[in-house]
Amino acid sequence: MIVVPEDESASLVDEALALEAARRAFLASVGAVAFPSVIAHGSDPGNRFSVKSAASADVAGAKIGSYWPGNDALGLPRHNSLVLLFDQRAGRIGAVIEAGVANAYRTAAADALAVQVLAREDSRVLAVFGTGNQAFHECRALIRVRPLEEILVVGRSDQSAARLIARLRDAGIAARAEAPEPACARADLIVTATTSRAPLFEAGWVRPGTHVSCMGADARGKQELPPELFARASLFCDLPEQSTTLGELQHAGPACAPVMLGAVLAGTARGRRSAAEITVFDSSGIGLQDLALGLAILERRGTPLMS
Repeated sequence: MIVVPEDESASLVDEALALEAARRAFLASVGAVAFPSVIAHGSDPGNRFSVKSAASADVAGAKIGSYWPGNDALGLPRHNSLVLLFDQRAGRIGAVIEAGVANAYRTAAADALAVQVLAREDSRVLAVFGTGNQAFHECRALIRVRPLEEILVVGRSDQSAARLIARLRDAGIAARAEAPEPACARADLIVTATTSRAPLFEAGWVRPGTHVSCMGADARGKQELPPELFARASLFCDLPEQSTTLGELQHAGPACAPVMLGAVLAGTARGRRSAAEITVFDSSGIGLQDLALGLAILERRGTPLMS
């Protein structure tokens, strides 16, 4: 069994690796099987974890993602991930990859892929809602697929926004704080990376031609976007049955029929149809993307999985 500890996987992953792994995963997702997600908690119900599993023609396995909010007091990350890949010849686990840092790259890569496929090519202004570690990685990933000239940071407090802005500037990315309404009014791209359970902005603030990528909703009750926006937009997602039950599109109503991003990549479905169209991508998180990233890390490490 191959074991890749956290420090090694973190040293191997980067935005390019994660984006290519996401592309492979979404192309494979059209013919793959994604099993129902398990949303669970630890002995303390405040500590939560999820299990997402999938199988395609060349890989099968699962990702366990955990959220232990008390880890701040221990000096540890609140989020962690563990990817398990099967050796399909014998039904044993062929590889175990600790992927806490890699998971942030993985999540950002899905939104960057959606921007690459669905957003206007002349998109230059990004509004990012959220100021945590994931928001930082979202900005880094998106600037690779669109030549952003301005990043507007929308946070719950001036202090949290200032911390993200400083971190972006240290990475050579210009950013400034902005309030929700003017940020939406200027944005060509909107990305939401929060744990919100209520809309972060109003539908009428979003300009025609804007692309919106949202990733915070991964359980019942979570919400980042105003439902009124869905009637004005073309809707895309990673996995329809998951997006409409656990993802952002759980708030879109029973008639919601989002298009799989993988189908757009494969050329079997249409993406953006006009420069004035609003597009929304709901990234609820698919296990196949975790497995593809795990395979990519093993390949870069020089220890490919035998299957």
